[in-house]
Amino acid sequence: MPELPEMENYRRLLSQQLINMPITGVTVNREKSINMETEAFAAALIGARIVFVERRAKHLLFHLQDGRRLLLHLMLGGLLFYGTEAERPERSTQVEISFGENILYFMGLRLGYLHLLSVKESEAAMGKLGPELLDRRMTPERFAGLLKGRRGALKSLLVNQQVIAGIGNCYADEIAFEARLLPSALVQHLTPESVARLYESIRKVLTDATEIGGYMEMPFMTGDTVTGSYNDQCMVYDREGEPCQRGGGTIIRTELSGRKVFYCPDCQHEQ
Repeated sequence: MPELPEMENYRRLLSQQLINMPITGVTVNREKSINMETEAFAAALIGARIVFVERRAKHLLFHLQDGRRLLLHLMLGGLLFYGTEAERPERSTQVEISFGENILYFMGLRLGYLHLLSVKESEAAMGKLGPELLDRRMTPERFAGLLKGRRGALKSLLVNQQVIAGIGNCYADEIAFEARLLPSALVQHLTPESVARLYESIRKVLTDATEIGGYMEMPFMTGDTVTGSYNDQCMVYDREGEPCQRGGGTIIRTELSGRKVFYCPDCQHEQ
């Protein structure tokens, strides 16, 4: 599932391509991906312009010139591609939005959605999300306050969108590794030093991953050499059985609260 770095990478690329370009066509191949009748959805968008692309957690918000917003959540397996019909990868598309000869393809939206909302509706949809850890207003002290009184496994906390926004399975494991903490470490037992180390690890991993395009498997457009570059940089995620690059141990895969977890038992600890 695309997480904060992947969606921020998409936001940057979309902002370079789509701002103030009129929408010339809309195709909906899966009605469950949108929140209204296909004809009404297309009629509302054709002629509209995207004036700003915002990311919030794992979502993108396309701000239209009339104040409404398109809210996108790609969910599991979701991808975006921008280009001509001839350039389009051989994948099923759920929604297609045309900007002249170029088309923004929403792929793999079987579990995701693209909803046209009012400002009030979009704000309500985002209202329960926790803070962004890369926000410049976030401080070590505020982060420690977020953890105060929390209980349970570290990974469960990191992927809880109502506590911390934007982190999913991949980066939770990468952050725990960077912080030298087990994903199963109990939050209520973390020392102040461990919490400070965790804060720095979150910011480092998310920043590094964002700068090199996240771990998406497919370029955003023809000629895109950035998207997906972090896939080869993951230290533990999807690396079961491989040697740890830090300590020489072997990466283990297990499950925690129904989620797959990757970690090194030699260099990750409870504190």
